[in-house]
Amino acid sequence: MSNSLSPLSRTLWIGTLVVLLAMGVRATFGLFMQPMGLAQGWGRDVFSMAFALQNLVWGVSCIFMGMLADRFGSGRTVALGALLYAAGMIGTRLATDEFSLYMTAGVLVGLGQAGTTFPVILPIVARSVPPEFRSTAMGIASAGGSMGQFLVVPTGQLLITGLDWTGALWAMSLFVAAGMPLAYFLRGKPATHAGGQSMLSAIQQALRHPSFHFLAASYFVCGFHTAFITLHLPAYVIDSGLTGGHGAIAIALIGLFNVVGSYYSGKLGGRHSKKMLLAGVYGLRAFGMMLLLILPLSPWVLYAFAAWMGLFWLGTVPLTQGLIGQIYGLRYAATLSGIAFLGHQVGSFIGVWLGGYVYATTGNYDMMWWIGIALAIIAALLCLPVREQSLEPRPMPQAAA
Repeated sequence: MSNSLSPLSRTLWIGTLVVLLAMGVRATFGLFMQPMGLAQGWGRDVFSMAFALQNLVWGVSCIFMGMLADRFGSGRTVALGALLYAAGMIGTRLATDEFSLYMTAGVLVGLGQAGTTFPVILPIVARSVPPEFRSTAMGIASAGGSMGQFLVVPTGQLLITGLDWTGALWAMSLFVAAGMPLAYFLRGKPATHAGGQSMLSAIQQALRHPSFHFLAASYFVCGFHTAFITLHLPAYVIDSGLTGGHGAIAIALIGLFNVVGSYYSGKLGGRHSKKMLLAGVYGLRAFGMMLLLILPLSPWVLYAFAAWMGLFWLGTVPLTQGLIGQIYGLRYAATLSGIAFLGHQVGSFIGVWLGGYVYATTGNYDMMWWIGIALAIIAALLCLPVREQSLEPRPMPQAAA
């Protein structure tokens, strides 16, 4: 029996590795906020705006990256994304004023993330495996993003300590540039069939369907939570009397526990109602944030919160992406996922920007946590009316000879 990877498993594991690198580097941005701010004289509001812009550009460009992947092939799209991502990290290192920071850490990195993360990678993975393994495979690929957070965030902290933030950004650019050669193994595009929809028809069908809007709206809340916590939790921890090391460990723990959370989210999604699981994920997030506010903050309370949130961190991704593929089909899954992901990234933009604004005006993050709790409850309710039945058109039967 050959020890080499089969094409199916190779696509899954290489796609997972690309997500690991892309999402892992993204999760380090909160670590750079204080050293870069001190060196350049930028306040948290400036760095928050750059990260918020990055999330918005990521969301908008996911639509176009998804179209590129569906029309011209996923390998080219991933390679382009990795190139833009690496250029954005190098540009961030060289930025000397607010505008250049926004154009590099904001625009270029956002464009790069669009081509190397979930909306492009998960449809590749979904098409490469049998239908009965599809939900589990997307859970594994989503877990790659969390494993990246667990592995790359502590690495980033060590690099900042040893090489200063300048050297750490050079190293991070090499991490994401690895996606370019890996893209060769992810090439290909969805197969067409007789009687199939056009891209425009598929988009129109989804936009007319209420469930698509419910999913995009709940995705907004997911983006609000994850972006706010990723960027602002390290600063919140320091403000509460702990250290930057505690914050880095907490972000890493979120990633570690979400390896389990994402995997089982995908696995359970193959057996049970995805919309009910999705509602449960949002409800349990609200419970975790409430405990953080009620209990006095200590390292162990922080780590317990991180572990709890980690279980439900990116568990929304295989469920939401799985529902899009299940309801609307896989032919234009990257395009439709990109459109829904825009809701996620609008939430990320608002979560990051509002976090900086609330801190600047009130001197703490308490209001942000309560807003996050309220939004989690709303998202759970939005998932309930989603209709999980497939709308994918079937191929037209051929006429008998």
